[in-house]
Amino acid sequence: MKPHSLGQIVVAFFRNHLANQKGLSENTIATYSHCIKLFLNFCCQQLKQSIDHLSFENINDKMVLDFLDHLENQRQNIPRTRNARLATIRAFFRFLATQEPTMIDICQRICSIKQKKTPHKIVESLDDQELKVFFEGIDPNTKGGARDYALIHMLYNTGARVQELVDLNISAIRLDSVAQVKLTGKGSKERLVPLWPDTVEAIKNYLDHRKNENIQHPKLFLNGSNNSITRFGIRHLIKKYKKQFEKRCPSLKNKSVSPHTFRHTTARHLLRSGVDIFGVKEWLGHAHVNTANHYVELDIDMKRKALEASKPYKKYKHSKPNWTKPDVMKFLEKITKVA
Repeated sequence: MKPHSLGQIVVAFFRNHLANQKGLSENTIATYSHCIKLFLNFCCQQLKQSIDHLSFENINDKMVLDFLDHLENQRQNIPRTRNARLATIRAFFRFLATQEPTMIDICQRICSIKQKKTPHKIVESLDDQELKVFFEGIDPNTKGGARDYALIHMLYNTGARVQELVDLNISAIRLDSVAQVKLTGKGSKERLVPLWPDTVEAIKNYLDHRKNENIQHPKLFLNGSNNSITRFGIRHLIKKYKKQFEKRCPSLKNKSVSPHTFRHTTARHLLRSGVDIFGVKEWLGHAHVNTANHYVELDIDMKRKALEASKPYKKYKHSKPNWTKPDVMKFLEKITKVA
């Protein structure tokens, strides 16, 4: 059987494997694509070959290691970014091994390259006062303010990823007595999240402003041009309000606030309300409970309460264990004889 060309494998990896079989989002696939382009361009430069003449036989684990060094030393990528690139390359070569059995040895060596250890970073969230200024500082009486007010409520209520709100259609929301929203997360997985009365009121107010201006669009959140808002648009809004509210709440100055910060805040408040880690997993749409586990450590107040609830050990004198008891010695002698 004639071996596949590099181009055929790349197309099959993105079109068939990532998109159709894995069901990854466009944004995730775009991230994979950027990494593979960087890697193939690096290989071409190192081998002094054009992409048309590049073949799998010229790519090995040493080439991948050189590429990872290039990312750190030349492109100044932090270890976490380097590890993400390595994960993409591993996924590509695992797929290659299924398509080209003769490449299994090289693919195994590449997939065995270890990730770099990175410092453990504590997840940041907003405390009650910081969250309060976002709710109280936005005027919901204008169309733009009504949108931003509803957006903040949705971020905090649902713990949604920013792309989930970008993709959200009005048809996916129920504002009746069983208020809820259907969010579509990674891998096109859907989940239902209940909506609080304040969130329902904020959304209704925003939709009333849209109705008054006869704005008809399937997406819930729109930009100033009445087109679907983008991820960058939402990040810009959060950054703008964070800067605006720093005088009112000085603790915001030393904190990095993004749409994902609200997701962390949602997790913290769910845990403080008594929701177990499995409930947090379902609420936030994590595929595995281990992904949600890191939220457990983000609330110092919970740690203080746990410390107050625990009773200190009573003072006692340490006594040395008596290892000379006859039964213990007989036991040891028996083992020795068996050995």
